[in-house]
Amino acid sequence: MPAMIVARQVNKSVMLGDSRLDILTDVNLTIETGESVAVVGVSGSGKSTLLSLLAGLDLPTSGQVTLAGHPLNGLDEDGRAALRGRLVGFVFQSFQLLPSLTALENVMLPLELKGERRAREMAGDMLGRVGLSRRLKHYPRQLSGGEQQRVALARAFVTEPRILFADEPTGNLDRKTGHQVIELLFELNRLHATTLVLVTHDEALARHCRRTIVLEGGSVVAER
Repeated sequence: MPAMIVARQVNKSVMLGDSRLDILTDVNLTIETGESVAVVGVSGSGKSTLLSLLAGLDLPTSGQVTLAGHPLNGLDEDGRAALRGRLVGFVFQSFQLLPSLTALENVMLPLELKGERRAREMAGDMLGRVGLSRRLKHYPRQLSGGEQQRVALARAFVTEPRILFADEPTGNLDRKTGHQVIELLFELNRLHATTLVLVTHDEALARHCRRTIVLEGGSVVAER
């Protein structure tokens, strides 16, 4: 089976006035299907930029990223968005729930965008699996941080993505709630055999992954 994610000689730089800022330099990595990988490093090391490139949210300045066998450089923005819609789920530190929608409606949204007729039933079932069957009609403002992140996990997994990208998924949670979300994240990951790539400062979270990639100054300096 081919690797799910491949990055080859990936560089990312931006211009700040007359100066060039190099964010990532010669990044090479391969992530196999079903593998769980943590990307760690200090703030400013390029972690979130790398996640954005691997997910096709942005393109590298040079180099190539391949997602499920699809070279992202060969796709325009609409093509990359369509590929993400078929393959990818996201979980973010800030939850990114729509405040005007209930928990159920937030989880239904990606299903409705795909034309799924059973969106309400599937969303309700997934919210039940994350322990929120009594919170279906609650709005994000009526939920705790941990509950909001559970809704975000349900939304990410309800479409059964082949790849899940998570950016600091426990960053806004206290230690106890963060631990509960970690356990739920990896339980769902095992059940769905999803390829997981997560950015984190949390070493305890990173240790749950099969492999850890260490970024420093925009370069991969270690794997463990």
